[in-house]
Amino acid sequence: MKSCPRRLSCLRQAAQWPLLLAALIFLLFFSLPSFVKEPNTKPSRAAWAEGGSDLRKKTGVVNVNTFCSSSQLLTVTVTVALHVYDLPLPCQQLQETGSCLSSAPAALHELILHCSVPSDTDTVLLGQFQDATDKPLAPPRAVSPRHQNQQTTAVKMLTSEGPGKGGLLSTTSGQERNTTPVIRKTSPPVTTRIETKAKSSSQRVPELKAANFKSEPRWDFEDKYSLEVGGLQTTCPDSLKVKASRSSWLQHLFLPNITLFLDAKRFNQSEWDRLEHFPPPFGFMELNYSVVQKVVARFPPVPRQQLLLAGLPAGESGCITCAVVGNGGILNNSRVGRAIDSHDYVFRLSGAVVKGYEQDVGTRTSFYGFTAFSLSQSLLLLGRRGFQHVPLGKNVRYLHYLEGSRDFEWLEALFLNKTLVGKNFHWFRRRPQEAFREALQLDRYLLLHPDLLRYIKNRFLRSKTLDTVHWRIYRPTTGALVLFTALQLCDRVSAYGFITKGHERFSDHYYDKSWKRLIFYINHDFKLEQAVWKKLHDEGLLWLYERPEPPK
Repeated sequence: MKSCPRRLSCLRQAAQWPLLLAALIFLLFFSLPSFVKEPNTKPSRAAWAEGGSDLRKKTGVVNVNTFCSSSQLLTVTVTVALHVYDLPLPCQQLQETGSCLSSAPAALHELILHCSVPSDTDTVLLGQFQDATDKPLAPPRAVSPRHQNQQTTAVKMLTSEGPGKGGLLSTTSGQERNTTPVIRKTSPPVTTRIETKAKSSSQRVPELKAANFKSEPRWDFEDKYSLEVGGLQTTCPDSLKVKASRSSWLQHLFLPNITLFLDAKRFNQSEWDRLEHFPPPFGFMELNYSVVQKVVARFPPVPRQQLLLAGLPAGESGCITCAVVGNGGILNNSRVGRAIDSHDYVFRLSGAVVKGYEQDVGTRTSFYGFTAFSLSQSLLLLGRRGFQHVPLGKNVRYLHYLEGSRDFEWLEALFLNKTLVGKNFHWFRRRPQEAFREALQLDRYLLLHPDLLRYIKNRFLRSKTLDTVHWRIYRPTTGALVLFTALQLCDRVSAYGFITKGHERFSDHYYDKSWKRLIFYINHDFKLEQAVWKKLHDEGLLWLYERPEPPK
């Protein structure tokens, strides 16, 4: 028989193809499983529970979110690596005094400890309870795509249930990168901690930019705020906080224990990740992390958010009265200066000219509120009227509302005692310390927390401008921010110099030398604020100074 060096070619043509096919099948059968894993699908709750205590210690990223839906299901959303599992639990056994999540920690704890981690994930799940007073940690970024390697950021719309119903309430401390769902409950609050490893750079969500949105983005954690746990409670029987809790309008809106101040203790990577979803002054979108971190780290922790209650002498109870003095022309020739000074505390803002107007606006100042821009403008335009520096005094506290990058530029120059030279202040070549007469103490210089400003905007002053292409430029007026700050700190609040019915009769400011019409610029919503002040007045949460029309 003739030898054949080309063995395959020697076979008959009909026999070659079956052999090739068999070889290909053999190769695929034995080698492909080592390269390809089965797709990770969403298991049911039962499928997760089948594994019993089969919990392996591995490394990876785990995020857990809990919320109670309108269908009365407690939904536990577990993100393992790049895959998301929604595990519904019935709320019937979790209800207590109408709170859908009141007993949820036990069920959540049991679920986590008795689940089997899918075999193709590298994960460690540590289910444990943590008392809320023992350094509760901030929640994760509550909105993330179902697969985090997508190139767009998912936007989840707010539900129609209204604020204050279910969801995550964030508290922060330390520099840990853990994720903490906080279950809303009456005293004492309970936190469930899921310990995780830090995310790799490949898993980070793309940077958010305001220009990518044609109206204000609304996240599903938009109305969740950092709260002070175990804060001081008022003993005033007719406090505005007591009235708010009894008001059908305000009982689900007003948060008496919201975090008011931003300081070194309340800023970390988790808070940055959460707040960068919101543009300033409501968050940190498009700001520089290192700049913000460096600035905020200089501010010592505020021991008590309710600092006026903390300032009461031991054993003393009473009602804290506050006057908030706006700059409206309604105060010109009002003769209410003595009434203003009779309050326990007096709040002023921006161009707070006092000299020459003592009979109309009083003389005392306890708090002075401003943004870097409003203060710079006031110093520049009102210097010849007597406003050459901020109100001074050893007991004056300063409320700085962080409007954007220029506020951090201002603060950097303040700390370094340097002249402002950036493009944001090309018209104001001065040292910020000049405004404070070189005697500034940081324990009296307070940064207002972005959550407070977003709470004010979301729950009380949500303008229709936010639904338009001009959404980015809107914010409440500085006067509105100061007034709501007083409502969070005081028991009784009187508002002077704010917009009221008949404002057309008065000049823009009480210190105007000639009559100037109030102009409604698009970055504020004066009509909305006017309506809110009137409603708060009618509800008894504040007393609004309204000047009666002269007899005809």
